[in-house]
Amino acid sequence: MTATRTTRTVTKQAATGSLIGLALGDALGFPTEFNDVPQILAKFGPWRQMELARPAIVSDDTQMTLALARGIRTAMDRGLLVASRLTRPVREEFVHWYHSPENNRAPGRTCLVACQKLDSDRPWQEASQIGSKGCGANMRVAPIGLVPGLSEEQRAGAAQLQSALTHGHPTALAASDLTARAVYLLSQGAEPMGLVEKLRSYAYEMRSRYYHHWLGNLWTYSHDSSPEAFISRGWDECLGILERLATALRTPDPENDPCLATGDGWIAEEALATGLLCFLLFPEEPVTALRRAACTKGDSDSIACLTGAFAGAHLGAGAWPKEWSERIEYRSDLMSLGALWDS
Repeated sequence: MTATRTTRTVTKQAATGSLIGLALGDALGFPTEFNDVPQILAKFGPWRQMELARPAIVSDDTQMTLALARGIRTAMDRGLLVASRLTRPVREEFVHWYHSPENNRAPGRTCLVACQKLDSDRPWQEASQIGSKGCGANMRVAPIGLVPGLSEEQRAGAAQLQSALTHGHPTALAASDLTARAVYLLSQGAEPMGLVEKLRSYAYEMRSRYYHHWLGNLWTYSHDSSPEAFISRGWDECLGILERLATALRTPDPENDPCLATGDGWIAEEALATGLLCFLLFPEEPVTALRRAACTKGDSDSIACLTGAFAGAHLGAGAWPKEWSERIEYRSDLMSLGALWDS
């Protein structure tokens, strides 16, 4: 890495940029969710001119991202990030979110069912929804890619564990790991055009690796014959969607709904791929990328949330218009966590 790239990586405030970006994407996509593209265009006008609502209200995507981020902060204040230290504070933050009066933003059923079960003395594996790979698994995982000083095992294990607390399907685990990996690589200065190949290589490397120290006996709640069979099922689905993403990028068409290429984003691997596609269509135009992500027929807020996390990790805090970033809901919380991890 050159001295110039090192300086850029240190000074661009990737954590702040990513957290603000995901919230902006969430707020931009929240009003368009559950609409198809013609409906969105009729309501909001040309997609390249979409404006952030006033007030800029976010969905459960940002709320749960903040819950995870606070849990990570608490765990790391107590020492080295390991599963036994991370599980309790994240579980407590998720339960607090579940009971919060602000949890009124159309949250996903899997998160609600799992968090209700987490509010008990039962092992978290019994609360996990082993059959669910919804995008709630990875729309909140960006903080794990932004925390400095983690080893690859800590980052992967923590990303999979936070998914497993609610979404226990192996594809949810793998997609969460890949999402955190993408955020991390971009925050460290990886070039966007080489990102998909890096993620594919990582997926092949991780394909049969089950993190017992982080996941415990989660795999036994499935029908798989071994932990390796369990986790490889998820990585194989992620490799399939990464192939679709690579194909879409060979002949990109920004005017077409990205969901047509990589899926509607209601499930974790599609949210990852479609969020990445929107970012990679406009890697140096972050606001355009958010607008494209919000004007989609699928889970628009989660897709745009991930697009914003990627763009902000790549370009830093300066990526976002001041008049947008200054009025995003939960700005103070987002900024304080970003400052903690940018320092």
